[in-house]
Parts: sequence; structure tokens; C-alpha cells
Amino acid sequence: MTIDDQVSQAREAIESGRTALGIELGSTRIKAVLVGPDNAPIATGSFDWENQFVNRVWTYSLDAVWEGMRACFAGLAADVRSRYDIALESPGAIGVSAMMHGYLAFDADGELLVPFRTWRNTITGQAAEELSELFGHNIPQRWSIAHLRQAILNGEDHVGSIAHITTLAGYVHWKLTGEKLLGVGDASGMFPIDIATGSYNTTMLGQFDSLVADHGFGWKLGDILPAVLPAGQAAGRLTAAGAALLDPTGTLQAGIPLCPPEGDAGTGMVATNSVARRTGNVSAGTSIFAMIVLEGELSRRHAELDLVTTPAGDLVAMVHCNNGASELNAWAGLFGEFATALGAGATQSAVFETLFGAALAAEPDAGGLLSYNYLSGEHITHLAEGRPLFVRTPESTFSLANFMRAHLFASLATLRIGMNVLLQDEGVQLDSMFAHGGLFKTKGVAQRFLAAAIDAPVSVGEIAGEGGAWGIAVLAAFLKDGEPGQSLGDFLAGEVFAAAPLETIAPDPSDVAGFEAYMARYTAGLAIEKAAVETI
Repeated sequence: MTIDDQVSQAREAIESGRTALGIELGSTRIKAVLVGPDNAPIATGSFDWENQFVNRVWTYSLDAVWEGMRACFAGLAADVRSRYDIALESPGAIGVSAMMHGYLAFDADGELLVPFRTWRNTITGQAAEELSELFGHNIPQRWSIAHLRQAILNGEDHVGSIAHITTLAGYVHWKLTGEKLLGVGDASGMFPIDIATGSYNTTMLGQFDSLVADHGFGWKLGDILPAVLPAGQAAGRLTAAGAALLDPTGTLQAGIPLCPPEGDAGTGMVATNSVARRTGNVSAGTSIFAMIVLEGELSRRHAELDLVTTPAGDLVAMVHCNNGASELNAWAGLFGEFATALGAGATQSAVFETLFGAALAAEPDAGGLLSYNYLSGEHITHLAEGRPLFVRTPESTFSLANFMRAHLFASLATLRIGMNVLLQDEGVQLDSMFAHGGLFKTKGVAQRFLAAAIDAPVSVGEIAGEGGAWGIAVLAAFLKDGEPGQSLGDFLAGEVFAAAPLETIAPDPSDVAGFEAYMARYTAGLAIEKAAVETI
């Protein structure tokens, strides 16, 4: 097929509404992807943004949410106009995804009661521990229920005025459609899900209500949580007010159906075809996390593992680490500045490719160097705050190659600690592991080191390069194109990934041994990181 034919087909699909639009609000970028009838991307838009650390709380303002959403959609519309010389008026379906967890609490008038508390905060330790014991189910600090309970323990005045709480994806979906609901995957990061019913665990809802009964709040927990829907279910339509929020030009039409809003973990599973049992994926950006679809319940509760669900409602073990590639990005920025100062300015992608490529020539264990990428706290290693560190001894081999390998290893080290619990302690079996996210954009580097870290083959697919925004676009397409009774897994296997190419890297024994040596230093050196938090 010629390029002209491809353009003609895409234009016809846009004009006839045979497309699906996905928008994902990530930690550092809001991205939109428009897919055609074959689920391949045909246009994109994006907007860069950053969280703010205000009064020792990681947050984004709601004004920033809508500034970013509008700019992202405008970029997408401009891309459609540039490529196909038509306006984007009415995609066939829309999906919204965002960072999971966190706390957005609203009163009866729809007013935000306290600034958005994101997944990145580690300020709910008391509540998380208490609820984990009460439920017999691990409740991580970033879960919405932990934030709510901690607010109660702190005696915060706003709690009595709550009419509903939600996640970032749920908030945006509500404003676009008027519907207060979530996809089951995102909902599973608010409160535990009963896999048998596909909704919140009613026993635990009752336990929570009993726990807070003496406060006399005018609500029950089940009344203030969003409704829960699985993938493929209709989740409302774009209202005129919602269309104006997204596109102030008035070009975007109301009435477009939306799929259930999902979290970035769920869209990552979709984007890597990892919704079937014994499959898994690793997503690496500002945070890094692994999702493994389980065959059954775990033997016991583990503080390192969250139990969430796929967008279809199947049980998933999640190893979530707050700190991923941010420290790597900071070092790359520094090297880029140096190159510019030398008069040899390079593009950001060239800087990353050069630095990541250097790591391939390093000593297997990074020459004795050690790095901690902790910009924020990390629950797996029991740190409430973070301090990025780089450490070496006089005997270490201090080279660019070793320096970069040490930082790449550091981005995977905390994940490895959590994965040990899942793969070694629980004996969970994996048939395939997929990787996606910014860390894997430079081909063959972080993918190779992840294979070494988990001692298993790791695959990267070209189509997953668009990440979670593409994943939520596919979920919107599943709403639009899925057959009655068709499972999400069958839709992905048969309609989306049937001919998708994969690049798989098997673990190199030398890399595996080197990562083991690095991990021995890393775990022993955690005392240095803890001391830094206490003293700096």
C-alpha cells in the first residue's frame, strides 16, 4: 500500500468516525493517540507537565489538568489537520487514563476539598498499616482508601464534607461525561476488589464503616466511591460541556461514547498484550512497576505486593516503585548542558542514545559503582523520603560506561526486590514479560538489563511505543468494536496483536551475574540512603 493510500484510508476513517481516541495523563506528559480501524496510531498530540511539591505534598492543580488536556487535544487536532487536511470532529469512541491511586475529594457542589494528593506521596503510613491489618489485605500508602483514612486520623476538617472521592482518570471522565465511575483496574487502586463480583469487597466496606462509625460522618464508604465497570462496558457519552472543556474551539462534537476510565497500570497491560494469566509487563517512566496476571490467590499477604486487577477484572500482583527514570533524566540533562557548553549541542534523543549505549560497554557489575535514584520515598525499602545518591569507593572503576550502567541498574533495583517476593517466595510462573515506557525507548539497553534483573526473557513491541495512551485508545476501540461476549484477551490477541512484531532479549549470563553483584552492594548500602534522608 502506498503512502497516499494510507493517508486516504486514514482520512476516510476519521471522517466516518471509525477511529478511537485515547488520552492518558502521565506523570510528566499528557498524551493523546488516535487509532484507525486496525488499531494502529494515525495521529498523536502531547503536553509536558510536572507535579509540584507543595506543603510537603506531591500534587497537580486542576487548572493544570485542563490546561494540559486542552493543549494535548489541540496538538492532536493539529496533527490530524496536518496529515489528512481535515478537522477532528467526532472520533468513534474516547477513553481517558491517568496515574493510578491518589486522592481527589469533592463536596456535594463538586468543589475540590483539598489539593490533589498523588500516588507519589508517602504520607499515609499509619493508615496503610492499620487498614492492611484490618482487612488482611495489603493496602499501599498511595491507595485512595489509605489517603482517606489518614485524613481521618489527622483530624482533617474536610472529611465530613465529602460527597465523593475518585482518581485523576475518574475526575476527568466525570467532567467529560457527568458519570462518576471507574474501570475496575483503576478502581482496584482505590479499594480492594472482590474478583468474584467485579466490584468493591463488601466485607471490607463494612469493616471500614464500622471503624469510622464514631466520627458521625454523613456518608458510607460505598456511597462516596465511584461505580465500577469492566472493559467493554458503556461508560457514558461526551457532553456539550465536556466537549468544550477538551476543545474550546467547538469543533469536537458531543455524544461520543466513552469507555470506562482506567489507570496507567491497566493501559500498560493492554499496550503490551499482558491481560492473560501468566503474562506480565514492566512500565518504566517516573515510576516503575511490574504487573503479573495471577493464576490464583497468593499464599499470604506481602507488603511489597499490591493486588489489583486487569481492566477485565482478573487478579494481578503489582510491584510498584515510586522512583523510576527521573534521576537518569536529570543526569542526561546535565550531560546535555555540558555538550552545549562545549559547543557540541546534541538533541535529547542523541544524548540518551549515547549515554545508554555507553552502558553496554561497562563492566558487568558497573565497576563497583553504586547509585540510588530516590527522589521521593520508597515503601519497598521503607523510606518515607528520598535523596538521590551516587557512591563509589577508591577502588571502583569510575568511567562513563560504568557510571551509566550503575544508574540504569539503580532504576531496576527496587523493582527486583519486590519481584523476588513474587517469583521466589510465591513461586509465581511467568510465560512472557513485556516492557514499555520511556526507559525502553533506546533499543536494547534497559530491555537487556531488565532481562538480567529478573533472569527471564523480556519483549518490547513497536506498537507499545505509544504507551498507555495507545492502550486506552484500544480499550475505547474494544467498546466500539468488540463482539458481544468477546473477552478483552481475545480481542487483543485476534484484533490488535495478531501480526504485531516483537523484539525479545534473553538474559545474558554475564549480565545476570553482574546484576546480582550490584544488588548485593545495593541492599547493603541502603543504610547510606537512610542516613542521607535523616541528615540532609
